[in-house]
Amino acid sequence: MQTVNHNEHHFSLRDVIFLAIIAIFFGLIYQGWSYVYYLLAATPLKPFANDMTLGVWIMAGPLAGVLLKRPGISTIGEILAAAVEMLLFSSWGAADLLSGFVQGVGSDLGFATTGYKNWSKLGLFWATLWTTVITFIWDWFKSGYSKYSLGMNCGLFIIRFISIGFFAGILVYWIAKLVQKSGLMK
Repeated sequence: MQTVNHNEHHFSLRDVIFLAIIAIFFGLIYQGWSYVYYLLAATPLKPFANDMTLGVWIMAGPLAGVLLKRPGISTIGEILAAAVEMLLFSSWGAADLLSGFVQGVGSDLGFATTGYKNWSKLGLFWATLWTTVITFIWDWFKSGYSKYSLGMNCGLFIIRFISIGFFAGILVYWIAKLVQKSGLMK
């Protein structure tokens, strides 16, 4: 899980199949996860619903990065999963693609921080941190976070970091370990 051994510009059929599986699997999860978001948004937790649930919507990018170990693959994986979600009649429509791009870029920046040399815990930590920062800036403008107080924004940022850290960091690490143990990546 540490260094990139692939030709960065060559995708094997196995790589394309894995990317498609990740996109389809997470596109389905993303669409189903929207109901968790809407459930939380219908409670007094509404201001926190986005940040509490965001980590799940970011899992495809880091998983694609960890399994396929290529610069840019996190962005591609996240956009493809967002496209599947959109095609399943997501309530956000084509905005899913833009969100997928922003989320994928955050993950890729994390792996780029390690020079695309660490695809394990350190890379996932940086992917978590960068994705938290990039998506928070995005929501600052897109979702009106600029209208919240400093304390509220700090709370939302921390909740977002924990959500992304657990789902797109820890859980992705465990999934990647299971996939590697299965021998499917050989």
